[in-house]
Amino acid sequence: MATSKPRTKPAPPADRRGEGDELHQQAGGGHPVLTTNQGIPVADNQNSLRDTPRGPTLLEDFILREKITHFDHERIPERIVHARGSAAHGYFELTRSLGEFTRARVLTEVGVRTPVFTRFSTVAGGAGSVDTPRDVRGFAVKFYTREGNWDLVGNNIPVFFIQDAIKFPDLIHAVKMEPDRGFPQAASAHDTFWDFVSLMPESIHMIMWAMSDRTIPRSLRTIEGFGIHSFRLLNEAGESTFVKFHWRPKLGVQSTVWDEAVKLQSADNDFHRRDLFEAITAGDFPEWELAVQLFTEEEADAFPFDHLDPTKIVPESLVPLTVIGRMVLDRWPDNFFAETEQVAYCPANVPPGIDFSNDPLLQGRLFSYLDTQLSRLGGPNFHQIPVNAPKCPFANHQRDGHMQMGIPKGRVAYEPSSLQGDSPRQSADGFPSHATPADDGRKGRVRAPSFADHYSQARMFFRSLEAPEQAHVASALVFELSKVETAAVRERTVSHLRNVDESLAKRVAAGLGLAALPDPAPTATPAKDMPTAPEVRIIGRTKDLLKGRCIGILFDEGSDAGLIGNLRKAAEKAGATVKLVAPKIGGGKLSDGKVQAADGQLAGTPSVVFDAVAIVLSSDAAKRLSKESAAVDFAADAWAHLKAIAADEGAQQLLKTARVGKDNGVVEAEDAKGFLAAAATRQWAREPKVRTLA
Repeated sequence: MATSKPRTKPAPPADRRGEGDELHQQAGGGHPVLTTNQGIPVADNQNSLRDTPRGPTLLEDFILREKITHFDHERIPERIVHARGSAAHGYFELTRSLGEFTRARVLTEVGVRTPVFTRFSTVAGGAGSVDTPRDVRGFAVKFYTREGNWDLVGNNIPVFFIQDAIKFPDLIHAVKMEPDRGFPQAASAHDTFWDFVSLMPESIHMIMWAMSDRTIPRSLRTIEGFGIHSFRLLNEAGESTFVKFHWRPKLGVQSTVWDEAVKLQSADNDFHRRDLFEAITAGDFPEWELAVQLFTEEEADAFPFDHLDPTKIVPESLVPLTVIGRMVLDRWPDNFFAETEQVAYCPANVPPGIDFSNDPLLQGRLFSYLDTQLSRLGGPNFHQIPVNAPKCPFANHQRDGHMQMGIPKGRVAYEPSSLQGDSPRQSADGFPSHATPADDGRKGRVRAPSFADHYSQARMFFRSLEAPEQAHVASALVFELSKVETAAVRERTVSHLRNVDESLAKRVAAGLGLAALPDPAPTATPAKDMPTAPEVRIIGRTKDLLKGRCIGILFDEGSDAGLIGNLRKAAEKAGATVKLVAPKIGGGKLSDGKVQAADGQLAGTPSVVFDAVAIVLSSDAAKRLSKESAAVDFAADAWAHLKAIAADEGAQQLLKTARVGKDNGVVEAEDAKGFLAAAATRQWAREPKVRTLA
């Protein structure tokens, strides 16, 4: 008998469950042996088991059945809302203690870095939709605190469409694809949505935000986040303080313009996801400040609105923001499905020291999220998926269930008990609930009279915007309502706008071609004039900086190497990312005789993906590219989207063909300093020259 060679025991693959053994030796080329999910080595992964070479496949082929069955179930049911998301790992670091107000350690222990997993998402579209539609963005943060998980689940808008959770299914059914035709996808510009909101005056404030530039952000790194609801903080003495949570991006709030957002969809369906991935990969970690608004019950009673109404903000003029910490996202998920797709958030997940208010929308969310996860993730043990599991010890008497991964020991699965010394027990230091005094009144399906003012804050929001932003809101309303086929819905919406601002109603009515203004919608509480709230603007609050921005340089054969080098060096020194674009991905030979490769090919890398552009061309190249529509669009779109443009003498022919005008944002390529100053912001003064707005 021949003596076999001793087998070596390789390390099991990173995603293997359990121990490796000698059967799972290395295959040819150092690869691990392919096995079934039960660890059975597979000899042939190319052919199904058949009765004869041309006969039917046999039911006994367990390798085929396992492989196909797993494939059939690779896609779990997507989220009903927020289906398309991008996420990243990072940390939260407290910089100012709230120990006076809460016992939650994550908000009292300064300097401690708490791991987080943050997911951004669009609301209306499915998982296969695009990144850049006009839509609210979800902003959900899972804090893995030492006292259990805290999920701060919010949006990039501080208010919501409805006041009571019972209306949420109606809202989502209205905004989703119309059920008889299956479209539009990821869009609110259709009859059912506007029919619903035009019959729900409480939605009007949110409509102002949704039609503003907040819902067409430049990047996920430049959106604000809001917890939306009032929560409670409870200190060691059990005393309660109301709190609202705000995330403020380090790069400042930035948006696109509508035409740019539309073209971004065709240029790059994954624009926001790619931007987030590339920033983290490059070490340019996105960062936000966490700020809070703190106020007492007595202060809340004095507000000219009800803070428990989720369609209202608490203006910063009433309660200023206090910055208490920062969040940094520094690691992309290892696996999109395992983490970004399977992560489960729930606003009911809070550590001791944070509690809930009686906001009726929040109260419904406390139930809805858990109920959804039971269905979407297959059962009650979704919390054992690594991205959902707490990073602190946890123990209870919950047992069994679908996909149970734990192996609890002992005979006791109940409490109280006396049979097992290490059985989990309740603790006096556990989660406390605030004893909220009950208001006088009878039980019933009622809504507080203090929730009846639907227009004052909508008016405040619109009148707080700068003139270009107001024009964008009016134009967005005209665009969306022009997609609505039912005339009565268009007119009903304008009737609500008359209660917000008469000038806005007239602009929208003119844009729709209405013969006359409809009567104002009836109001339960007439709108009041409130002080403006500068914090709701984008223009004037955007930080004029190059960090986080991307500059594109268009070049071709014979382009000035020195100019390109100087512009690139200056932009990168200022913190911008620079990408070179050429008609061919191979680039071209520059004036110094050296071949310069391109980062992007012109037809697939339009100017819409950049924050500013420089065009450096020889005269011959400019003449040639003036006959190329992609090159003409590169210059024309940069002009139309209010971006800074640097151009050398050779590029002037292309600018002329693209009808690029002259203003402070169009500079000579030799003036790197002037170009970078213009590139730090949009050229809002240019807008009346390039488009007609409502």
